[in-house]
Amino acid sequence: MGSQAIKPLGEGGRDHLLLAALARVNAIGASINRINWGDSAGVDATLRLIVESAIEMVPDASAVIYAYDEQRRMLDPVSRVAAGPAAPALMVDGPRADGVGRRALDQRRPILSYEEPDLAIHPAQQAAGAQAVIGLPLVVADEPLGVLYVYLYQERRLSQLELLLLDNFVNQAAMAIYHAGRFTDARRTLARKEDEVALMRRAALLISSRTRLEATLEAILQMALEVTGARYGIFRLVDATGQSLVMRAIAGEHLGRPAVEALPINTTSVMGWVARSRQPLNIADVRVPPWSRIYYPLDHGLQMRSELAVPLIGAGGRLEGVLNMESPQVGAFSEADSLLLQTLATQAVTAIQEARLLDVLQQMAEHLLTRPAQQVLDHLVALACDLLGGAASAIWLLDEDELTLQAASTGHARGDRLALHGSLTGQVILNRECLISEDVAADPRFGWPELARAQGWKRALIVPLIAAAENEPMGAFSVYGSATDQDRFTASDWDKKVLTILAHYAALAVRNAANQTALRTAEEQRATAETFAVIGDIAANLLHRLNNKVGTIPVRVEGIEDKCEAVLAADSYLASNLREIERSAREAMETVRETLFHLQPMPLAPVRVADCVADALTSLKPPAGIRIEVAGLAGLPAVLAHPRGLSLVFANLLENAADAMSGAGEITIAGGEGRGWVQVTVSDTGPGIAPELHERIFELNFSGRRTGRSGKLGFGLWWVRTLMARLGGTVSVASDCTRGASFVLRLPSAAQPDETQWG
Repeated sequence: MGSQAIKPLGEGGRDHLLLAALARVNAIGASINRINWGDSAGVDATLRLIVESAIEMVPDASAVIYAYDEQRRMLDPVSRVAAGPAAPALMVDGPRADGVGRRALDQRRPILSYEEPDLAIHPAQQAAGAQAVIGLPLVVADEPLGVLYVYLYQERRLSQLELLLLDNFVNQAAMAIYHAGRFTDARRTLARKEDEVALMRRAALLISSRTRLEATLEAILQMALEVTGARYGIFRLVDATGQSLVMRAIAGEHLGRPAVEALPINTTSVMGWVARSRQPLNIADVRVPPWSRIYYPLDHGLQMRSELAVPLIGAGGRLEGVLNMESPQVGAFSEADSLLLQTLATQAVTAIQEARLLDVLQQMAEHLLTRPAQQVLDHLVALACDLLGGAASAIWLLDEDELTLQAASTGHARGDRLALHGSLTGQVILNRECLISEDVAADPRFGWPELARAQGWKRALIVPLIAAAENEPMGAFSVYGSATDQDRFTASDWDKKVLTILAHYAALAVRNAANQTALRTAEEQRATAETFAVIGDIAANLLHRLNNKVGTIPVRVEGIEDKCEAVLAADSYLASNLREIERSAREAMETVRETLFHLQPMPLAPVRVADCVADALTSLKPPAGIRIEVAGLAGLPAVLAHPRGLSLVFANLLENAADAMSGAGEITIAGGEGRGWVQVTVSDTGPGIAPELHERIFELNFSGRRTGRSGKLGFGLWWVRTLMARLGGTVSVASDCTRGASFVLRLPSAAQPDETQWG
């Protein structure tokens, strides 16, 4: 609103003056209220209305407003808004560094030249006839915004009413400039946010479009260089030890031979300070103490002056590294640059975490196809420590009401056992959900507090191993954090996600091993069946013909005895040999009949293991020096087997043990059961079997096997494995070549379907 909207003042006295002043104040207030977002013209119009109102209220005067430039810390001559008879001609009366306006701002009070003998009026205004000047500071919340100058062209002093009116105009001018500044700041903030959103969108696209971590980090560095104007940038990430920062990406101009060696975190340096404090750092000049004492140049050939570094903080507050930018200009980086770089650092952390996880997924997919299950599990516990920053990790497998340690990075020993009920790990399996313990050494559910204290374990994260097909827990995966380095393992949501994925691969490895075992067993059974089918056809025909030939011997012996009775009575040698020939022929015929039994199909039915062991012991007739102990067989459930075939298995194992002990020692037969299977262990106190021979002893042509007694097939352990395959079971040996040998038989239970276990 211009001065034309207000009627000129007359000579109507004090009341008329007050009414006119109120009208001016209202008009200015309305003008301020009409200032819109980014309306610089509205601000100028309001300030012009204020200076015009000032000269209306103060006769024979001119008024000028200058806005304050915070960055340059001075009144801005370009912002000049003036009114009065001499205003158009006085464009050269710019504010002086030591003039009225400067003093008014510094002292935050009105300055009247006629009360300040040491203060001279601006020469340009003096030349125009100014007799006095009043400088009134524009201040809001102690923030300097500008100055209103009022020049008097009469030698007089301002009245109290005039000063009060000018004070109102000053406040309104200050509010107009203040709101305009807030609008400008808000517009800048919005523009910066829009830039940040666009930048984050670009960064997200980079993360999704690149598979290599280094390529992603280099692209983020290029964006950082673009938005901050830095000369170069570098990503240093925390290494596996957590003690050093190693270079993973670098970008910039005119880099000669940059020093990219590992930078110890505990060494005094800018990046080390940021890593330890986990706070961003904006250094205006690296040559100024204290920064000059710890500045570590990336390239000694470059003269850098300012540095901006931000930490890379991952899930749960874990330090991942530091992002550092440098510029040859002093004070090159603003607070907005720091905030923007922190936003990019967040995207970089996401890229780091996702790249690591993607590498693991690709790696584990290959390992599952190419490596044995135990190697996969060993690799998974190492990966868990690396990805989560844990001090140790372990994989437990469920075995009835106990857990067996299958793999561990450190601390635990493979084969350790743990109760399912009442234990920390068991609770995870029973509840089928992850669990966090803040201090395993003090947690009463943790079974090894002494081990935790000895290893320095503190926080623990445990997730269940669940087979996707059955949706049943088969074990648990645990990770322990170090008490001295808790920030490396935080058990955050990201850690839970990663460990759950690793646990899924562990479950796949276990299930795949079980499937491979079942497949090998099925293939062995099929191969055995096919072998017996072929051999059976040939052997049955051969044995039938052999039986026919041998069967004539007793008949002919009887004929000789009938016709040559006198001769045989006279020759005892001839008679005894003839009787031996007949006996041997009859035994040969019995052996043929026994052999034909093995070539026949073996229908499976429920069989009691104890009965088959008793049959084997009856037929064995062990030497006097061998003692046999039987334990745990009576309570075993029935197994699916063939009674005579299973008896032959035990007979062969007992004969093998007796031969190994050379007729003196102890044999133990012990029983046990699991889900869907029955286990019988036959142990001896013989010399044992070397580990490298554990598989070879079951070969048909193994040179170390011993022949059986007269009238037996004598195929030894090959025959045991063959019979077990035909019965749908398995046999394995455990021996360290120092304390005897144990043969472990597993047969499917007749009570429920076979469920092959891995381990």
